[in-house]
Amino acid sequence: MQSTNKNLIAISGAPGAGKTTLLNVLQSHGYACVPEIARRIIQEQMQSGGNALPWQETTAYIKLMLEGSIASFLQHQHAQHPTFFDRGLPDTLGYAQIIQLPYQHPDQRAIKEACTLHRYSKVFLAPPWRDIYTTDTQRKQTFDEALFSFEQAMKAYTRCGYDPILIPLSTPNERADFIQSHLDLR
Repeated sequence: MQSTNKNLIAISGAPGAGKTTLLNVLQSHGYACVPEIARRIIQEQMQSGGNALPWQETTAYIKLMLEGSIASFLQHQHAQHPTFFDRGLPDTLGYAQIIQLPYQHPDQRAIKEACTLHRYSKVFLAPPWRDIYTTDTQRKQTFDEALFSFEQAMKAYTRCGYDPILIPLSTPNERADFIQSHLDLR
């Protein structure tokens, strides 16, 4: 059965586009924020010497992304107040496109099913922003690869029936105000 809670909001977009900084501002305003699953997986895999990484075993990595995203959604599915997710389930679908996972692959079908069953009320996308883009030990993409990732995320959310709202390129506080202005708090 499909579940949508008006309080569950996904913030996605390009890697390095200021999502985490924005979520930190929203959290400082008292909102619940759920950290990005992909970063946690990468950190855990690097610490344990695992190979389920986006630059090694991509199918193992995508399985962990899906499992973690579903668990995270289910943990917060009954939230009584706005809860922001640093990326959502359709990001896993976007990543499947990036790694060219065949459409008939069992993981591809599982991702689509999860995206259908577990819905966010709103989706905000942070567009690529060259001026603030940096790489680190967990974000290894070039800016062009980040741009491609954004395009795949946009397509994935749209394919899942969302009408993503683009976050303006502005200060973190202005971005938080923009998002708050779009919340249905009735």
